[in-house]
This record gives sequence, C-alpha cells and structure tokens, in this order.
Amino acid sequence: ITKTIFPKAEHHVPKCFVINAEGKTLGRLATTVSKLLRGKENSFYTPGIDQGNFVVITNAKKIKVSGKKEQQKLYYRNSQRPGNLKVETFSDLKNRLPIRILEEAIWGMLPKNVLGRKYYKRLFVYSST
Repeated sequence: ITKTIFPKAEHHVPKCFVINAEGKTLGRLATTVSKLLRGKENSFYTPGIDQGNFVVITNAKKIKVSGKKEQQKLYYRNSQRPGNLKVETFSDLKNRLPIRILEEAIWGMLPKNVLGRKYYKRLFVYSST
C-alpha cells in the first residue's frame, strides 16, 4: 500500500516573484498573482497548508482594463457612518491610488480566513518601477 505524502508547512521555503504590470489586463494579472500567493503551482498543493510565495508587483499605474471599464467600473468605500458612502471610477482611483486597484482585485480572489490574510501580507504592490 502506498502512503499519501502530506506536505508540512515547516518544510516549505517560499519563493519571491517580481511581476511588471505594465500593459497587463487587471483580471488576468490578479488571477496569476493569487495563484502564486497561494502556492497553487506546486504539484503537492494542499488547501489548508500554507505553501504560498511572495509576490512583488511594479508599475501598477500602467495596468489596463478592456472595454469601457475605465469610465464605468466603480469602487466603493465607506467608514460605516451614515451618508458616508464614497464612489470612485476606475480612472479616478488610478490617478489617486493605483496600488489599491490591484490590491482589491487580488484580495477578492484569496480565501477569507486566517490563511488568506497571511497570503495577503506577502503581496507588495508599487505604482512605479
């Protein structure tokens, strides 16, 4: 009988990936980064074990979206005070805080638990080179 090999978190050595976001599409880049953060490229991937990597993204202000999303895609933020909902378009947020666009897209693709928060801390996004 062969035994199933179960990977141990203490044996994993995380790698560091540097990605240039210039000219890349937002969603396609976010899916690639979330897979790298979770460690899904490993052949012995296990969902409950931390096998993630570090990801550094540069040139976040040069990210692209298709169609009319530049003017139509909206980002919401709220301080939970009455009447404080703020709405911003993609182009406005790109001018003000280009880092947040990628961070929100990647955060939406990570698990919402302790492990997901651990993966998110390994993400570093920079607006320029």
